[in-house]
Amino acid sequence: MGNINTQVFKNYIGGKWQAAASGDTYPNPNPADTSDIVGHFQDSDQQDARAAIEAAHAAFPAWFATPISRRAAILIRAAELLRERVDQIAEELTREEGKQLSQAKAEVLRSASTLQFYAIEGQTYSGETFPQDDPDMVVYTQREPLGVVTVISPWNFPISIPSRKIAPALIMGNTVVFKPSTDTPLSGYRLAEALVDAGIPAGVLNFLTGRASRVGGVLTQSAEVRAITFTGSTQAGEAIHRGASMTTRLQMELGGKNPLIVMADADIDLAVDLTIKGGLSLTGQACTGTSRVLVDRAVSQSFTDKLLQRVALLKVGSGMQAGNDLGPLATASQMKTVLEYVAIGKAEATHLVGGDRLSGAAYDKGYFVTPAIFTDVKPDMRIAREEIFGPVIAILVVDGYEQALEIANDTEYGLSAGIVTRDARLAHRFAHDIQAGTVKINRTTTGNLVNAPFGGIKRSSTATFRESGRAGLEFFTQIKTVYRGV
Repeated sequence: MGNINTQVFKNYIGGKWQAAASGDTYPNPNPADTSDIVGHFQDSDQQDARAAIEAAHAAFPAWFATPISRRAAILIRAAELLRERVDQIAEELTREEGKQLSQAKAEVLRSASTLQFYAIEGQTYSGETFPQDDPDMVVYTQREPLGVVTVISPWNFPISIPSRKIAPALIMGNTVVFKPSTDTPLSGYRLAEALVDAGIPAGVLNFLTGRASRVGGVLTQSAEVRAITFTGSTQAGEAIHRGASMTTRLQMELGGKNPLIVMADADIDLAVDLTIKGGLSLTGQACTGTSRVLVDRAVSQSFTDKLLQRVALLKVGSGMQAGNDLGPLATASQMKTVLEYVAIGKAEATHLVGGDRLSGAAYDKGYFVTPAIFTDVKPDMRIAREEIFGPVIAILVVDGYEQALEIANDTEYGLSAGIVTRDARLAHRFAHDIQAGTVKINRTTTGNLVNAPFGGIKRSSTATFRESGRAGLEFFTQIKTVYRGV
């Protein structure tokens, strides 16, 4: 692998690893120790983005014509390579994003499973035949790829999210231009590298790094781009949506302000465990993370006391060190945002604990913030309404299910929501009543299966096509209806 601290990683365009046309690069620092430079990456511009789109456009006819079993074999081989390289990739992922090494390993292995799932599932995804009255005619549909797909992925799950976008795109015969987050480019590089090493033909997958301000317009507004799949902030997603052509299909998974309702009959120990896992285990940096906890007044004090006891035991530190529970925030910008919201929370509500930037030898070069808990939070407060994307939990006391549901639904977002209750009827009702694309009952708001659909409603998503599972294939295909006389 060489000395990764000084390695310069290149783009992959048209079957060649190459530097950006401008020659510009940028450093990728470790958020736990910013003196550790994970690597230098290409700061691509419009010329590079245009070259990537042209390469993907030129490669599309041949890839469309490639037997699906051959496409599947490449995905399966890439999955094998990810598994073989899991230790290296996971260590690099932790160094550039900050999460615990065990979580990084799990993400890499999940990504391998995603590639394998779509390699198999894509071979069964076909059209339908339709009964009709003419004995001399057969009517059927066939699913065909769209063409060039732009994949723009975030930094918090830098290999698993692009995997669940790229794999279904490729298996259905589309070509891809992939731009990872500038904050976690190496994980995306390793995914692209695995596909290249698995034998992906030139131009079918194109990978480039760089700032959205330099390449975003070309990647999202070019006429050759037939689809854009994006995960990130609602603000960025709306900007892409406004600029895209009417003939460009869009898939946007955006922000969330996810509630966990704790009913009076709840197992309080379970509720506390779910709150910590959902709200803090990834340093709060998950779009489905628990941000609001709506606790019935009858158990609010017991819940709060136990939560504070558990939070006091959490260890903050480098994800490379076993025993730490929370890693750093991923970027200086994200840390600044979290600290600003902590200050807002202190002015609005009752601050119970945390929200401090850690200092000392183990922390001075990183973006470490202790988990913050607020109570006496009202539904109209900013910390109850705005996405923070950090280890900040707002506790809202409610009187019964109806009020909890009203507050939970009173948000512009609708990504994930959970309830903790022993009442089976109430749990069933909640699944119907809650306005969210993902519903969790006695489970953490985070996490979704590789083989199950994932997505939000309201401003958490374009609410058109779901990601993940078999449903994730639909976005990357178009239906052609054939009337055939015999």
